Amino acid sequence: MTKNVLVSIKGLQFADSDVSEAATDEELDSMETICPGEYYHRNDGHFILYEELADQFSEPVKSMLKLRGKEFTVIKKGPVNVQMVFSEGEKTLTDYNTPFGNIMLAIDTKTVRVDEAESSLRIWVEYGLEVNYQFIADCSIDIHITAK
Repeated sequence: MTKNVLVSIKGLQFADSDVSEAATDEELDSMETICPGEYYHRNDGHFILYEELADQFSEPVKSMLKLRGKEFTVIKKGPVNVQMVFSEGEKTLTDYNTPFGNIMLAIDTKTVRVDEAESSLRIWVEYGLEVNYQFIADCSIDIHITAK
């Protein structure tokens, strides 16, 4: 894959773990981010660097995605700071530091799937999310990295 890539991140959060595929808009919360980035492959790991612009912050959030085997990590630095580790079959804890205060996150990773091709990389993660020790939702992330 080339150094210059396009990063597409789609997240979906189910309000109830028993939601069917025919869920209504009120039962689902989704988001999508598409931005340019840089891809590196080193020491059997995939690294993707990109910046996100959010309306509520004047400066960008610098983000890095790391993938090695069945462990996927999201690191954000700037107005928000967090290192979220998604390790298949494990529950991890992290502090999510924002200008509005800190939040304790627990990530209970169910599945990490990876599809590697010559000019693309797709990562799909399913996990349960807890905030301040309370279950919030079952979530999924679909990340598609493609060469520019």
